[in-house]
Amino acid sequence: MVRSYQESCPAAAIFTRFARTTRLTLALMSVPDRPSLDGLAEKWSAQWEATGLYRFDAPQQRADVFSIDTPPPTVSGSLHVGHVFSYTHTDIIARYQRMRGKHVFYPMGWDDNGLPTERRVQNYFGVRCDPSLPYDPSFEAPRPGNKKVQDVSRRNFIELCERLTVEDEKAFEDLWRRLGLSVDWAMTYTTIGQRSQRVSQRAFLRQLQAGEVYQSEAPTLWDVGFRTAVAQAELEDRDHPGAWHRIAFHTPAGEKLHIETTRPELLPACVALIAHPDDARYQDLFGTTVTSPVFGMEIPVLAHQAAEPERGAGIAMCCTFGDLTDVRWWRELKLPTRTIIGRDGRILPDAPEGLNAEAYQQIAGATVHTARERVVAMLRESGDLDGEPRAIVRPVKFYEKGDKPLEIVASKQWFIRSVAHQDVLLRRGEELRWHPAALKVRYDDWVRGLNGDWLISRQRYFGVPFPVWYALDAQGEPGELILPSEDVLPVDPSSDVPSGYTADQRGKPGGFIGETDVMDTWATSSLTPQIVCGWEEDPARYALTYPMDLRPQAHDIIRTWLFATILRAELDSRTLPWRHAALSGWILDPDRKKMSKSKGNVVTPMGLLEQYSPDAVRYWAASGRPGTDTAFDQDQMKIGRRLATKLLNAAKFVLSFPAPEADAQITDTLDLAMLAVLDDVVRQATSALEDFEYTTALERTERFFWVFCDDYLELVKQRAYGDVSEGSAESARLALRTALDTILRLFAPFLPYSAEETWSWWHTDSVHKAAWPVPQATPADGVALDLASSVITAVRREKSAAKLSMKAAVDSVSVYAPADQLDVIKSIGPDLRAAGNITALDVQASDDLRVEVSLAGV
Repeated sequence: MVRSYQESCPAAAIFTRFARTTRLTLALMSVPDRPSLDGLAEKWSAQWEATGLYRFDAPQQRADVFSIDTPPPTVSGSLHVGHVFSYTHTDIIARYQRMRGKHVFYPMGWDDNGLPTERRVQNYFGVRCDPSLPYDPSFEAPRPGNKKVQDVSRRNFIELCERLTVEDEKAFEDLWRRLGLSVDWAMTYTTIGQRSQRVSQRAFLRQLQAGEVYQSEAPTLWDVGFRTAVAQAELEDRDHPGAWHRIAFHTPAGEKLHIETTRPELLPACVALIAHPDDARYQDLFGTTVTSPVFGMEIPVLAHQAAEPERGAGIAMCCTFGDLTDVRWWRELKLPTRTIIGRDGRILPDAPEGLNAEAYQQIAGATVHTARERVVAMLRESGDLDGEPRAIVRPVKFYEKGDKPLEIVASKQWFIRSVAHQDVLLRRGEELRWHPAALKVRYDDWVRGLNGDWLISRQRYFGVPFPVWYALDAQGEPGELILPSEDVLPVDPSSDVPSGYTADQRGKPGGFIGETDVMDTWATSSLTPQIVCGWEEDPARYALTYPMDLRPQAHDIIRTWLFATILRAELDSRTLPWRHAALSGWILDPDRKKMSKSKGNVVTPMGLLEQYSPDAVRYWAASGRPGTDTAFDQDQMKIGRRLATKLLNAAKFVLSFPAPEADAQITDTLDLAMLAVLDDVVRQATSALEDFEYTTALERTERFFWVFCDDYLELVKQRAYGDVSEGSAESARLALRTALDTILRLFAPFLPYSAEETWSWWHTDSVHKAAWPVPQATPADGVALDLASSVITAVRREKSAAKLSMKAAVDSVSVYAPADQLDVIKSIGPDLRAAGNITALDVQASDDLRVEVSLAGV
């Protein structure tokens, strides 16, 4: 039967030639007696680094490159399993593309400037930056954990930041290496490094010259804890306790006009009362004035469409500034400004003009919370508080890294125009290929909802300086900008001197003063494609790598990193910065909450890597589908460890059979069927990875692998030992090695250590530089393997039910199957009888497949 089956498949010779080519790389085997995952990470990480396996080898053509805009993780202590989760996804794609023959450009960066680093340094050393202090060249860092907070100069503080980030980055790199990330460590960068500063400042100067960057004094969202401005993209709403206060204003006729507010402390900042123009209750009051309680100001009553008649009393205070609606009313109605909250979150000492100064002095210098209590007490005393406050919980805007509600203060800040580019940014979103596609809507919604330009300045210390000085006039007031030439970048205006001036002119009339603000960390991170690709500094590399192929990132920073990078690329080169965006989800704790250091629910990964192995942790990460939030699950890591261990043991078993002869051919039906199924797995895995569906690729490969181990290996091992016939043995041995070769290459992106280890037992090259497998047009289908699996599973089930050993003899097995499958079953009969220890195998026609087992002695 096998002979006639083969004769009906003339394409068998094609596969035989393929099988022979896989044997050309065979080397002298060195298989350990007891394969183990332990020690593989150290062994192969060192080997990969020593051989420069993942170094970017620049080709001649852009089409031969696959470039990745790797997220630079924030250097603020330690990485957690959420980082391991998403960075594994990127590495899977990088390894796949490398095996597809691409020259993979895969650098790693560290996002080490900005608020998270400053906070880490403050907590670690117990210091606080005081820019008024002089630099101390003999300053010694406090011992970590210092409980007494020490004030240090700005320059000393920055030196502490630089020192600690170097230590953290080394720990990060060690963890990434252990995880098996195949990045080019020779191309590492930092967002505070000289190259990043130069790129950031050059982009700033060019966009300033083009009119896309501007400076403006305007109401600004302000974090009073960090004492810095905050951009729209960095906001988050949090439920916050508060209370409604019903307060009486006084009309000229002596009547009370009640409003309801959650912020009575802003009464001194009130500049108008606003109601909807169609609200009948207030028609007679529009255009008149009322008097505020306690502080005695004349307040106009105005109409605006944004007022909500159904909310509270339907009429609201407009204060400068309580929330973003106040800003809108203030701008559109051209209202005056009464500022009472300072950048430290306390009430300013000087009362705005026209207020009851005595009442104001009772709140001057107080925190917002204390001022609220005092104003309510004064309202209660004056009889202008109608009833007691009603407790509520309401959404309040916070800075995503802060712990106090944001205030809005007027300040001078730097902005990049973004609202004016909404249409082109939406078009760029259409051009970008999103994985998964459903998450594109988040980008579209963000762009359409922009209500202000991107604020990029921060009132902090450890960041990229704005390359700007201000000329001082004769009175010492700052005037026109002084800008450096690009050839001297990067510069630090707080210490460097602009061309044409001397150091002793700093801060003096007729001299200059440097900009003290620094750029928001996103203003630098949004330029990572330009930084890593060598914009304006390495034209050859830039031409080979930009626009980049892939931006991998988490879905929660679409509105920040992804949006900002598209905007900067549009302003610079009028292109997309990359062709694909692959989005990962969050890691959730057992309560289905996002893991984050701010919530205190993170799990650090090093212990997991040591306990389960990097391959096992990568398996868990790869099981999380693109863009989908995934629960932290150590059970998945256990499964991953079992899989990686099985790969080692299965490879050892396959390689324990004698090597096939040089002229061996794959002839047996079951062998060809197994390889046909494997061909289909290769097609499915390849298609999935081309679409960045790494989870699907892993699932298909793993499913086949277990069928290969549990069924096929058991079915053919007696034949592979030579117990049937030499020709059949050669067919089995060649099929086993051919399948193992393909399986290892399919698993290599997911389980790089165990795949490399087993590959090394019989190859001289690295599996990670081996060609990705391609289907070989196997002259068969998978029916024979499916039938064999069904029969042997039924035999095992009966033995298990009878509590017999799997080696126990079986008197007879009757297989009932459709007529077109009878010859196939007969052709695999020898393998079935050997695997199941079956004495007699009977095959009969039937409408459906059915297996009857008669056990010996039962």
